[in-house]
Amino acid sequence: MRIISLNVGRPRLVAWMGQTVSTGIYKSPVEGRVTLRTLNLDGDRQADLTVHGGPYKAVYAYPSEHYPFWREELPGTELPWGMFGENFTTEGFDESAVRIGDRFRVGGAELTVTQPRMPCHKLGIKFGRPDILKRFLASGRTGFYFSVQREGEVGAGDEFELIERDAGGVTVADITRLYARDRDDAETLRRAIALEALPESWREHFRQQLSRATSAER
Repeated sequence: MRIISLNVGRPRLVAWMGQTVSTGIYKSPVEGRVTLRTLNLDGDRQADLTVHGGPYKAVYAYPSEHYPFWREELPGTELPWGMFGENFTTEGFDESAVRIGDRFRVGGAELTVTQPRMPCHKLGIKFGRPDILKRFLASGRTGFYFSVQREGEVGAGDEFELIERDAGGVTVADITRLYARDRDDAETLRRAIALEALPESWREHFRQQLSRATSAER
């Protein structure tokens, strides 16, 4: 498990459907080592801090193994590393293997997995096609966010070392599945609600979802 490309970018203004939109989704690979701080990497920023960035979304990872799938799905589309707005293009693990709350050491930093990435219209802007949002979510190839427990320098080639495996057993893929499809899976909903690493907004969403699911059973 390692970083194969480290990608950063600052917000830019782009024209989209007759409007000018500020977005930080445009990331490009950088060489050398970069300091990962509590809120983001040096040289990286988010445009809309109400939905992007913050301590639970300090850095976004996307598995390189998903790129061949998207090359098949989107023929003719250029897909350089960082195309999905990820800071870490990774190799060696994916959403079905990584649990919410798993803690890793990479380079000089320590990170905790917090949540999957939910697509917004900025992804549609990047790809130039609004349908990418539904396709992205339906694919389950969401990537995942980390919070930063210890700041430090990171770079392409750094290996991920698993420090602590979360005992809750809820994977990133489980969170996406509960949100998008299996809304009545009460047992997994309860385990997700109990996850300290999962942001409160997700836990509250799942509390409401569990309430609806259990009410329907009565």
